Amino acid sequence: MTDVNTAISEEALLGKSRAYIAKALRRKGEQDLEEYQLWASLALELLGKAALAHRHPCLVVDPTHSPSLFVAAGVSATTDVKTITAKTLFERLRHLIPAFDENVRQNCQAISERRNAELHSGDVPFKAMKVEAWEARYWYACNITLASMGRNLDDWIGEGEAKEKQQLLAIAAEKLKASVAVKIEAAKVKIQGTSQKTRDQLIEEAAARSAVHYSDLFKWANDNTWEAKCIVCTAKGFLAGDSVSEEVIEETYDDGPWETVEITYSADEFACPVCDLHLTGQAEVLAAGYELEHAETDERQIEYEPEYGNC
Repeated sequence: MTDVNTAISEEALLGKSRAYIAKALRRKGEQDLEEYQLWASLALELLGKAALAHRHPCLVVDPTHSPSLFVAAGVSATTDVKTITAKTLFERLRHLIPAFDENVRQNCQAISERRNAELHSGDVPFKAMKVEAWEARYWYACNITLASMGRNLDDWIGEGEAKEKQQLLAIAAEKLKASVAVKIEAAKVKIQGTSQKTRDQLIEEAAARSAVHYSDLFKWANDNTWEAKCIVCTAKGFLAGDSVSEEVIEETYDDGPWETVEITYSADEFACPVCDLHLTGQAEVLAAGYELEHAETDERQIEYEPEYGNC
């Protein structure tokens, strides 16, 4: 493939994101917290696009603009390259980076929406937003996005700043562990408040049901749910998450074209219908000791593209 157009080049996007985050950190040092958020939001979007370009430039361009697709494929058909919106960006990162779970996606989307409101309306959302309310989640998103490219915060903002941000992330991680411990304790209190007979009956009822009976327990719509023993009450609980990869492991053509695929899912939530333990986000699920990855096989008929009517 020929040299990648600057507009969708990983190095160009990463370099521009570095320039913007440097401006953001300077504004923070000057106590201009509104501009800190503004430049940080712009840096995040560019960093995310660099992560997509790291996989392939086609992931960065607007799929409805065919000239941009030609550019991403190495054919310089235009200088007017159109890239995806922030919303699409974070949705793609959600599927590209397992740790970029629904919590992270929503946090990043909220930052982008505040920026748009700041720039394109009379609202002043940055002024009303305290740093403590968004900063740790912001740096977590940046950290996992950099990791997907084999990079780290040192590469992006320098060793001194990175050390400070890692300390911030460590504090946030401890707070999250404490929050999970509180959820677990609340679930224990609930189940211990019932008689042994009632508890056994609830566990038995849960064992006879599937996740479809408990769809209202989950915060998000997920691709799949699978069974997982509750760490509090031992009842049949459920992990839920989205698919992160698919691999064809067998193809057969005896009775038509069929394929067997192995689908890997990554958990975003856990819910127990008995003690009401509910964990949201990969960090909480991990902190409680659950495995994130789950694989299933599926057999399906191979589907081909329909004819275009030009044969």
